[in-house]
Amino acid sequence: MNKTYLLAIDNGTQSVRALLFDLQGNLVDKAQVMIDTYQSPQPGWMENEPEAFWQALCQACQQLWAQTSVPKTAIAGMVITTQRATTIALDAQGQPLRPAIIWLDQRRADLTPKLKWWWDAAFRVIGMRDTVRFFQKEAEANWIAQHQPGLWAKTDKYLLLSGYLNYRFTGRFVDSVAAQVGYIPFDYKKGCWAAPQDWKWQAMPIKPSMLPELVPAGTRIGQVSAAAALATGIPEGLAVIAGAADKACEVIGAGCLTPEIACLSYGTTATINTTTPHYLEATRFIPPYQAAVPGHYNTEIQITRGFWMVSWFKKQFGLHEQQVALARGVTPESLFDELVNAVPPGAQGLMLQPFWNPGIKVPGPEAKGAIIGFGDVHNRAHLYRAILEGLAYALREAKERIEKRGGNRITKVRVSGGGSQSDAAMQITANIFNLPCERPHLYETSGLGAAILAAVSLNLHPDFATAIRQMTRIGQVFQPEPAHASTYDQLYRRVYRRLYQRLQPLYRDIREITGYPAKD
Repeated sequence: MNKTYLLAIDNGTQSVRALLFDLQGNLVDKAQVMIDTYQSPQPGWMENEPEAFWQALCQACQQLWAQTSVPKTAIAGMVITTQRATTIALDAQGQPLRPAIIWLDQRRADLTPKLKWWWDAAFRVIGMRDTVRFFQKEAEANWIAQHQPGLWAKTDKYLLLSGYLNYRFTGRFVDSVAAQVGYIPFDYKKGCWAAPQDWKWQAMPIKPSMLPELVPAGTRIGQVSAAAALATGIPEGLAVIAGAADKACEVIGAGCLTPEIACLSYGTTATINTTTPHYLEATRFIPPYQAAVPGHYNTEIQITRGFWMVSWFKKQFGLHEQQVALARGVTPESLFDELVNAVPPGAQGLMLQPFWNPGIKVPGPEAKGAIIGFGDVHNRAHLYRAILEGLAYALREAKERIEKRGGNRITKVRVSGGGSQSDAAMQITANIFNLPCERPHLYETSGLGAAILAAVSLNLHPDFATAIRQMTRIGQVFQPEPAHASTYDQLYRRVYRRLYQRLQPLYRDIREITGYPAKD
């Protein structure tokens, strides 16, 4: 009996992976190429040539074919998932006009288009004026139009990375509804470009003609062109399926199809997501994203500096682990669990609020991080444990916000992303949430979610419920420890929940005095 396989390409921030899955959700083969071509022309900027993304993808595919025994004729289709909110400007010939602006880029526009007076008045009345101004200043299109007006005048197409890669494979300017995350004129409720009268068209200089055609996730958008086949080794004519953003794919790849299951992503940005058929703003006026499952939404809440904080800790305080790891031939992060386990739950009173980046609404634009409770007993191990605990506290607060707004109780937690590989982080999460924390059967949940999309699209599984049942499984489960869960519950309710409200006036004063974070 001939087996059928699916090719998923996951273009993340750190690497591109070419992944072959079977219809039981087994990762059959994998090739990975690190992305080391990012540029930072100025502090806080982050760019990459669009061609560099494409070349890394081609290398990953060619490596895959060099090592796999799977015949190309057994591959039913391919699908792409990418990092979110990375923007690319193309000229009328489809050529990049400048480097892609990466989602981590911190540049902001100084001058922004003025909204019609009635929009401005309406936003002032409902308390959304600062949020809209934040949107305008963060919009990469406004920065390009302000600082490179000649280049913007030549911009014929304005795409996210997902749309650009779809174009390179098929020659079509088409993208998935579920990939639209960023500062673009998108209607998250209806899953289409904003209506002509929508304020977003006034808030930035993007024209409708610049944007790709939008289709539901799972739509067959074309086939691999001759040029793309030559560059990647993927068979010419293979079906190309519209994917979804990496977080959206991660949610279904972790098996989170219904509102009672939360998907925690312990990546550079830490997030909590549920999948719901109803439009639900977990934070008022902040829309949910379109889910990988058409007609559904992801109620995402982000901690923008999530497991980035582990990298921060390694850089600032992890020299010892880096030296030991070098001697042992292991990664420094693998030694951090030893640090965590050297300290009792609660880090002997050290508590961390993980707002290393300001937010939009909760936390607000004045927010800063905080560590309280220092004493002479504390050392690096306490700080590292406090980081993991602080992230879990913040995500528990987000869980309770989703439950309150949506009316559904979350009873299961699944954790994916790089941080999920830490047993210590998983156990802390189980204790702080006081729920079993489940690790999916494989690490590549974004790629698996993309493969699930393709399987349903190609009728290899009849629906998402069947595909998820057949292709996802639970790996290790971390049960809450009652004594530790009780300690964490008291610290969360009596201390953590009160931290931001108490410190917010002080953050505003810091901002007023120092100018950081900058005001709009």
